[in-house]
Amino acid sequence: MLKINDYVIYNLIGVCKIIDITEGKDIHDVDTEYYVLQPVCNSNLIIKCPVNGPKILIRKIISKNEALSLIETIPETETVWIENNRERNASFKAALKTGDSEEWMRLLKTLYVEKQEKSDAGKKLCKSDEDIMKTVEKNLFEEFSIALDILPDQVSSLIEDRIS
Repeated sequence: MLKINDYVIYNLIGVCKIIDITEGKDIHDVDTEYYVLQPVCNSNLIIKCPVNGPKILIRKIISKNEALSLIETIPETETVWIENNRERNASFKAALKTGDSEEWMRLLKTLYVEKQEKSDAGKKLCKSDEDIMKTVEKNLFEEFSIALDILPDQVSSLIEDRIS
């Protein structure tokens, strides 16, 4: 079980800190234990999520060693570009929903490489690809920032240096 002050990934909200674990009634009037979460990017927002919620993605953030290892493997990480816009959008959204840092890194590298290729050709990524890239950057940079105890901007340069 997670503990108070643990940092977690919560759905697509991103990194949250568990600020409390409390009990209350669920929508069926059953006593339920809840994590009280505060997103690191929005200190005004408080989220209550059931400890045993079956469809809720909540996991502890990766460790410093796992983050450094993942960054080191970026050059060998294969990209997963799909030419068909609909298929790509569905595949990329599914990858986002996994909450898996390795999948997010693969997705981010794919989008960075494609963005660079399009830029070299005088084009841009389509809006749905840009939106997915912003979400994966936010979530991954927040997670790595906490794991490595550095600023998100520093995470950006660490990753971009290895993709180039």
